[in-house]
Amino acid sequence: MGLAQFKPELDAAPADLDFIRAKVQSAGTSFYWAMRFLPHKKRAALFGIYAFCREVDDIADGADSREDKIVALDRWRRKIEDLYAGKPSDEITRALVPAVAAFMLRKKDFIAVIEGMEMDARGPIVAPSLEELDIYCDRVASAVGRLCIHAFGEPTPAGEIVADRLGRALQLTNIMRDVDEDAGIGRLYLPAEYLAAAGIPVTTPLEVAGDARLPAVVAAVGAVAETAFADAEAALALCDKDAVRPAVIMMRVYRQHFDRLKANAWKPVPPLTGFARLRAKAAKLWTAIHIGFF
Repeated sequence: MGLAQFKPELDAAPADLDFIRAKVQSAGTSFYWAMRFLPHKKRAALFGIYAFCREVDDIADGADSREDKIVALDRWRRKIEDLYAGKPSDEITRALVPAVAAFMLRKKDFIAVIEGMEMDARGPIVAPSLEELDIYCDRVASAVGRLCIHAFGEPTPAGEIVADRLGRALQLTNIMRDVDEDAGIGRLYLPAEYLAAAGIPVTTPLEVAGDARLPAVVAAVGAVAETAFADAEAALALCDKDAVRPAVIMMRVYRQHFDRLKANAWKPVPPLTGFARLRAKAAKLWTAIHIGFF
């Protein structure tokens, strides 16, 4: 049975929907609450996309050997091929069948996400070139955005720009925010060209992360991210406001992380504690609720 034979009006089995909803909720992501306000079919599609991304990301970041990770990711590649051949084989791919049919989710975007996770699994990535970093951001972030923008109901040229530019902005913000954490596990996503321009030799991720000249490198990455944020915001203005509300939520949340880094002269920002942490959580939830309802 080919994918064309699946009908967009069909729904996933309740047990499969419960499985993906529980996986999203257990991840502790604030976006769970934003997604909760969407219509059922969009919500189920986004939960399915998130559950897939969570599965392959956990493989790439897990404790298994490099060889085992590659095998596990290749197994997911076959699962996606089976999904598009009309033979879904587990809770996540079964739950994705109606989403693929209703929102025309593209196989190449799922495969791109897997390829991005393979870059980490084969790594660790240390001081990639700007070209390699851009490929990485496209696979692990913009490809996810392309899947999501279809599920949002905005498969337009403007929506594609949002996915591309916002995906890069979010991933670069993650990279800037998590330099120390990534260095602790032997990773360094800051580009080699910017490190060289700052006079920082690529030794070990921990040594690079401790270099006093690093804020200049983070600032250079920040300039790229800021342009990507601006491009995404301009494209969002051309989209259906109701359709892209979840993207606006993500942009606002990540923009707060970005602005904190910039205000701290691109140095690592300590985690929020006490009242400041509670206030940030409340603001995040309020943003989700406000955009969800209005």
